[in-house]
Amino acid sequence: MRTSTDNQQPVVYARSDQRRLLIVLGVTSLYFLTELAGGYLTGSLALLSDAVHMLTDIAALCLGMLTLWISTRPASSAKTYGYLRAEILGALLNGIFLWVLVIFIWIEAAGRLRHPHPVAGLGVMAVAIVGIGVNTFSAWMTSTNMPGDPKRGMAMRAVFVHVISDLVGSIGVLASGAIIYFTGWMQADPAISILIGCLVLYGSWGLVREGVDILMESVPRHIDLEEMRTDLLAVSGTEEVHDLHVWCLTTRQIALSAHAVVAADADRDRVLADMCHLLQTKFDIHHLTLQLECDNRRQHEPEHF
Repeated sequence: MRTSTDNQQPVVYARSDQRRLLIVLGVTSLYFLTELAGGYLTGSLALLSDAVHMLTDIAALCLGMLTLWISTRPASSAKTYGYLRAEILGALLNGIFLWVLVIFIWIEAAGRLRHPHPVAGLGVMAVAIVGIGVNTFSAWMTSTNMPGDPKRGMAMRAVFVHVISDLVGSIGVLASGAIIYFTGWMQADPAISILIGCLVLYGSWGLVREGVDILMESVPRHIDLEEMRTDLLAVSGTEEVHDLHVWCLTTRQIALSAHAVVAADADRDRVLADMCHLLQTKFDIHHLTLQLECDNRRQHEPEHF
């Protein structure tokens, strides 16, 4: 027997995420133009570099919106699960994109440590303060959940990681501008850039790891498979549970398949109902397939877990 969640629910969440990303995209684009003008007027290469960073974030936002749009496409006979994992692929690409960006930042920072560039500290501070406000708003837009949604999708979380890296970057730019303005130490800019790169790598590691786990169909980290097996065996009439598999379709949908051997005199409909209730209420799994067997078929199956 198979039970599943309402297929419209992921679409509703994805469309809500799209609206939020559209707002963040507009705000980010305006600040990108502000940084570009500020870097040109102050002669600050740091601001121009950060403007390029903002441009990559605009690209990340567009990628996130594209993957969310693809994920809402309906299932077909060729793709029975639909395009839900397009969101995962987009988030994974965003995480890897951040890593590549950090490498380029470190290369540029190493060059500036050897050959410092003059920077107008006061102008840098002014633009950085605006950036802190903009990125704080964007972080709020991408971190809050809609009512009834227990978990953000990976596309939204990938953009959130980008926004947090921007916020940390703006704080770092503000600090470097202040140090340059008050002390004249030009190496402050590349030194803080290296530190920001380390923070970005740390923040994006979890995102990339989760994306890889989902694509590898690993057991979700918050689920104890042995505890689940024990709970299923505790259902009256159940003699054995095997071929138990749990994996993520997306961050919002978990799937399960299992074989259960039940006693010959057991009420199969009642056992099935009890198992479904257990999996839905305790483990929040609604997309599941359970096969009930009256005898032990493990010896007839090529692989068993």
